[in-house]
Amino acid sequence: MESNHLRKIHNYGFVLVEDFSLLPMTSAIEAMRMANQLLGFTAYSWSIITQNGESIKASDGLRIHADLDFSADFSQFNTIFVCAGINVDKRSNSVLLRFLRQLEQETELVIGSLCTGSYLLAQAGLLQNTRCTISWDHMEMLCETFPSLNVESSIFIEENQRLTCAGGTAPLDLIMNIVYKDFSRDISNQISEVFLTERMRGEGEKQKIPLKASLGNSHEALIDAIGIMEENTEELVDLNSIAEYVNISRRQLERLFKKNLQDSPSRYYLKIRLNKARRLLMQTNMSITDISISCGFSSTTLFSNSYRGFFGFPPGVDRRNNKNNKIEGFNSMWS
Repeated sequence: MESNHLRKIHNYGFVLVEDFSLLPMTSAIEAMRMANQLLGFTAYSWSIITQNGESIKASDGLRIHADLDFSADFSQFNTIFVCAGINVDKRSNSVLLRFLRQLEQETELVIGSLCTGSYLLAQAGLLQNTRCTISWDHMEMLCETFPSLNVESSIFIEENQRLTCAGGTAPLDLIMNIVYKDFSRDISNQISEVFLTERMRGEGEKQKIPLKASLGNSHEALIDAIGIMEENTEELVDLNSIAEYVNISRRQLERLFKKNLQDSPSRYYLKIRLNKARRLLMQTNMSITDISISCGFSSTTLFSNSYRGFFGFPPGVDRRNNKNNKIEGFNSMWS
């Protein structure tokens, strides 16, 4: 049993906005609950916070009861997370942004985010001069809307009183790391065992690289080539340079794509850019011209023709058809 001087309560708050993702929030809370159970005393407490203290709807339609509203006293809290999900660009308002700024000015607590909550922190001006992260499928949105931010693809980042975390089960890893620092690795390992996770991922680990899990380490050149494509969607890298960078010939590169992905490198590169374009269409108010430039197209006409050929609709029509889409995330069309 831990000594009495360690038996302080670590208070966490979860600010929920409409259509927040339920899994990231519950992953964090369940890890705290299990830590309390394993320790044998209440080391962690948590409160649900909404703007007016009323219940709020998650993206899956479930409603969550609130414990506090924005007028509460948060001076005894250690960390407050902003939890968001789909349509995050529509969830900010002057009351929320003022509340977040007041937290920074009037308290010394850590201000963090889960899933797409980083977008709201950025709107409040709380992510300047610090590294941050967001769920991978909203990374382009954050970078394009706030180009001065230092956005990374880590599963979570703690820096300068900010603690930003991706979605899914990444908050489970985050809390296990916090428990490790507060108490011991043994307690964190036990949490991992209870929840059947393979291991506790650390801060420096990246969000999943597409295809890496299925291709495995034996296809390192292919994975590296795809990584170059994903990192260079505005200023394109020619295939000869990509092949040279991963230390194979262009012919070998083409064979790797054909054998493992049933596609050519150039078409796969095009798919990466078009999928990025569609995310920007659905998640931002960027003009079609600006999106075409951001995705490496030399003209809006070329972009529109390529988009129509791949998705079946021109970009303007696709944006209008999906304006009120409530489906969380975006499943890429890798045909």
